Amino acid sequence: MISDFTQLSEKITQLADLTATLRRENAALRVQAVSLGAQNADLQQRMALAHERVTALLQRLPVDIIEAVDVAAPAVQSLDAEESL
Repeated sequence: MISDFTQLSEKITQLADLTATLRRENAALRVQAVSLGAQNADLQQRMALAHERVTALLQRLPVDIIEAVDVAAPAVQSLDAEESL
């Protein structure tokens, strides 16, 4: 009977230790999630700024250059696809 209580006590202690470990891990993951959210927002902002700058540059290019790029783009894409094989 005493050994049953001892085993139960050990299992409760293990459960308490596991609970504490999981709480610490959960807290660390929450901090990491907040950090990654901030990093994601920063990267989205940087992408938006880059998109705006590229759009502004494209608007400044002469039309004949833009047409040449549009014509060459499929050929470049097919070469890239072949190289990745």
